[in-house]
Amino acid sequence: MKVRESGMPDETYWNTFFNPGCILERFDCAGSSRGLVEFGCGYGLFTLPAARLVQGQVFALDIDPEMVATTEKKARDHGLTNIVVERRDFIKDGCGRPDASVDYAMLFNILHVEDPVGLLREVFRVLAPGGKAGVIHWRSDIETPRGPSLDIRPHPEQCRSWGQQAGLSFIRSEALACCSYHFGLLLERPIS
Repeated sequence: MKVRESGMPDETYWNTFFNPGCILERFDCAGSSRGLVEFGCGYGLFTLPAARLVQGQVFALDIDPEMVATTEKKARDHGLTNIVVERRDFIKDGCGRPDASVDYAMLFNILHVEDPVGLLREVFRVLAPGGKAGVIHWRSDIETPRGPSLDIRPHPEQCRSWGQQAGLSFIRSEALACCSYHFGLLLERPIS
């Protein structure tokens, strides 16, 4: 099932809203060595830079076959062999990775799903103890040129609360000067 209000604009336009290198650096992505799951890879904007940073595999998931094909082609064209792209309904079927098998999850512009706590429980399940989850989403306190409707757009405090309901600990909020239309926060699966 496709996430509500998840249609993608033209790729060139979409790319103008983000600085992937800055975001991945601020969210400790480079520390991943066991594997990373990206929930909704889209055009692969974050997938490729993440694959260059991490030591393990990047499992890039999306339900849209066009997004999957685009990301697969980019990975091939750039010679990145540590990317596994899969067409998957991770809302309905989970991410397909074993329990506690990865140490990072990317939840970028996805927590406007109908059951955000359910998705975060899946993130908790797949993260190894000490594993981290980076969250970014469109801000609702300023005008933004894209993003879901304001009535389904989450606030940072909601994302933090949802993460805690799913068993994840809050690490920190991130002001994203490099991506001013978004807010960010980092969550973690507790070690004990």
